Amino acid sequence: MTAPRIDTETLRRLPKAVLHDHLDGGLRPATVIELAAAVGHTLPTTDPDELAAWYVEAAGSGDLVRYIGTFEHTLAVMQTREGLLRVAEEYVLDLAADGVVYAEVRYAPELNTRAGLTLAEVVETVQEGLAAGMAKAAAAGTPVRVGTLLCGMRMFDRVGEAAELAVTYRDAGVVGFDIAGAEDGFPPADHLAAFEHLRAESVPFTIHAGEAYGLPSIHQAVQVCGAQRLGHGVRITEDIVDGKLGRLAGWVRDRRIALEMCPTSNLQTGCATSIAEHPVTALKDLGFRVTLNTDNRLVSGTTMTREMALLVEEAGWTAEDLRTVTVNAVKSAFIPFDERKALIEDVILPGYASAL
Repeated sequence: MTAPRIDTETLRRLPKAVLHDHLDGGLRPATVIELAAAVGHTLPTTDPDELAAWYVEAAGSGDLVRYIGTFEHTLAVMQTREGLLRVAEEYVLDLAADGVVYAEVRYAPELNTRAGLTLAEVVETVQEGLAAGMAKAAAAGTPVRVGTLLCGMRMFDRVGEAAELAVTYRDAGVVGFDIAGAEDGFPPADHLAAFEHLRAESVPFTIHAGEAYGLPSIHQAVQVCGAQRLGHGVRITEDIVDGKLGRLAGWVRDRRIALEMCPTSNLQTGCATSIAEHPVTALKDLGFRVTLNTDNRLVSGTTMTREMALLVEEAGWTAEDLRTVTVNAVKSAFIPFDERKALIEDVILPGYASAL
């Protein structure tokens, strides 16, 4: 039976939660152009529509390394206090306009220090911008709560510093930690000391794993490092044969380790061949704690509304499916239990009831 189609405007009104979204991958094209002119950085084009199209095309090569390379231009305009404040504020307002009520934004502070800002100044400036965005969104009647995940770049040597920043600022808007960057050749266990420190300090963390590398990456992230969530995790399917879960897949499902799945991004990096065949649907049906995410809204030319629409139109998802993954995301958010419970009971479920 074909599920009734949910129109785009209804999808936009649905309350959404996103756990996997990069600050430096979600800028407005016009903002990139204006900030680039201010700092003297040359872009592929200075037309907003053309720049947006360039990002999607360049990132759609099927190669994760080239995908990551598109961030050269966004990072170039995120090196000053003024640039970071604007980008962070607009980030929140764009989420609010898309119906997002809870988000965790991630970025690597070490990548924003080229013009002389210290790591602490980067974190404090981004938090200031996010707070300004949240205040404006609330005043406009579209409140959204945004927590921050600080990232360490797994191929560099400052992961420990980033983890310490997460500890330092955990009461100032930072809710957790992640490692990002090229996965193949840079296993999670290389940074075990950082993860042990975070556990000792009771700071939760997710790990990019199972995207550009397979089961060994997932195994290390979960069983060696102790990740509470997996960034992408799409290749957990390599441990599932004819619906039968292997031991690692079973562990991930049964311990409710959330999968931060990003369908459009995975098409761009070659982790999936189509939305219809993306593993997110099969994993959802097998009972994994699947969450739906955008990853990089500019780079993937997407929004949460668009990700939902694609799954409805091409994979037959229903409103119940969308509600399930939204609740899943809030259940696995890195905020206290009572706040998660209130968000689900007071915002998510009533929002779905009124929108549908």
